[in-house]
Amino acid sequence: MRPRYARPKRTFWTFPTMSNRAEKRGDKHSRRTLARLNAVQALYQLEQDPQTPSTVVAEFLAHRIGAEMDGDQFKDSDKPLFEDIVLNTKERQQEIDDLISRFLEKDRTPDRLEVVLLVLLRAATYEFLARIDSPAKVLIKEYVGIARTFFTGKEPALVNGVLDKIAKQVRAAEFS
Repeated sequence: MRPRYARPKRTFWTFPTMSNRAEKRGDKHSRRTLARLNAVQALYQLEQDPQTPSTVVAEFLAHRIGAEMDGDQFKDSDKPLFEDIVLNTKERQQEIDDLISRFLEKDRTPDRLEVVLLVLLRAATYEFLARIDSPAKVLIKEYVGIARTFFTGKEPALVNGVLDKIAKQVRAAEFS
């Protein structure tokens, strides 16, 4: 039997870099992916430090997205998408949490999830509900990829399963 070790505390404010292929392309897809990643980080910050969503959005737009930090130049993202996800996910949080809780396993509730996992599911669920410009399957793939940025265990599989169920409920026409 292997000993169980506590997971090391994660630092959530490091900005993962995109793959070289995406960096070279500089296309809309990678800018949208970065917007989603930044939105998850902003939503996490809102959970840790109670500020207004507009304050956090303004801070990210002024000091993080496309900014130079510690000598590294971070790639710009789709700022309108970022702003939309953060502001409207917080505005519709209760509706989104109710939807998420319907598709979690019986012993799980949104308040028992790790904060990063919860805000990731919230952002994706908001996009399923309101951002019909992105196909559901693309959103699932994007958010599972973001989950892999933060987690190395079973969490990305949980994200995949929950988002698949939510997408099939909210966007049934895309799966028929």
